[in-house]
Amino acid sequence: MTKKELIFLGPPACGKGTQTEKLAKYLHFPHVDTGSLLRHEISEGTEDGIIAKSFIDKGNLVPANLVAKIIKNRLAQSDCQKGYILDGYPRSVEQADLLEAINNEINKDEKVDFRAIYFDIDTNILVERIVNRRSCPVCGEIYNLEFKPPKVAGHCDNDGAELTQRKDDTKEVAQARFDTYFHETAPLIDYYKNKGVLKSIDANGTIDEVWERLLEVIK
Repeated sequence: MTKKELIFLGPPACGKGTQTEKLAKYLHFPHVDTGSLLRHEISEGTEDGIIAKSFIDKGNLVPANLVAKIIKNRLAQSDCQKGYILDGYPRSVEQADLLEAINNEINKDEKVDFRAIYFDIDTNILVERIVNRRSCPVCGEIYNLEFKPPKVAGHCDNDGAELTQRKDDTKEVAQARFDTYFHETAPLIDYYKNKGVLKSIDANGTIDEVWERLLEVIK
């Protein structure tokens, strides 16, 4: 049996989160979200979590080697034996090298199908997505006034709570986030293309349209 390892690349608000959660349920693979993983380590008060928190509390980035160690421990767990979906990592070529070393150590002689899936989309479309994004402060459900509006304007479908907009969901902040992404993370596209494992999909369209394209590239 071939183990399937999937990572996802793409700028903020491109739809990775929605699709990766859906894909994890479809494939019965664990959805390993780096941000959630770090928060879990911190909330549990683990040794790694305490160290990570000391950096975050000072407004500093968690060191790459520490993040890699936490991810390695997660990917080595039994529920990742058939495969995994890794979300939010790697974000740089340095992290990509660390991930490759992690996989080589964990997989040993296993047969592995590793793919980096790139969500390709015009950033002008993404700016509009971000500006139109709203969230429920109670259950965390995410809406988009254009693509996924609530049934009742301004209120969550699940609990009726009044939807909120993040303070940084503005055109100016969105553009700054894209500038950071293309400077730090976009080089990964060439990195994985050169390794022959990059698959690109058109991320513009409805959730269902993008989902069908995603299923095609993971076959």
